[in-house]
Amino acid sequence: MNQPGDNQQFDRDGYRRNVGIIVCNSSQQVLWARRARRDGWQFPQGGIEPSESALEAAFRELYEEVGLESGDVKLLGSTVKWLRYDVPYAAKYSHIRRTRQFRGQKQRWFLFKLIAKETSVRLDVTPKPEFDHWQWVDYWSPLEHIVKFKRRVYKQALTELEPMLTR
Repeated sequence: MNQPGDNQQFDRDGYRRNVGIIVCNSSQQVLWARRARRDGWQFPQGGIEPSESALEAAFRELYEEVGLESGDVKLLGSTVKWLRYDVPYAAKYSHIRRTRQFRGQKQRWFLFKLIAKETSVRLDVTPKPEFDHWQWVDYWSPLEHIVKFKRRVYKQALTELEPMLTR
């Protein structure tokens, strides 16, 4: 699933390589999680390490953020292209700007179906959990609740991945 240049952490335009993860259940609801120490909800996501593919990063982030292992889910598909969003407060990341101008994230999105029991979802597998609560929500519900600067990418990902729900 990798494209040429996938092993670079930032592209030449300042976008950080990242994966977005949508986990659905048999009722076609999606896992929606609340950020720990913050008042925001989102899908699991995370950066791609230089030595890993986007799919490898998706499985790593899936475990780190919601405790699901590869055997707990079935991969239904991914977005074909990278989806990009600008981070409005990117200038605050001076430690990143020293190496390359940071504009935002470019994401490859993955759709997984939970095939294990719901009790497999665990938010406490790392010393500093990313999330402190999760719930199942209707497939399109996240568009109403995600921060504005991510909304377009969420819509693109949900639209492209929706047909894979019923395959």
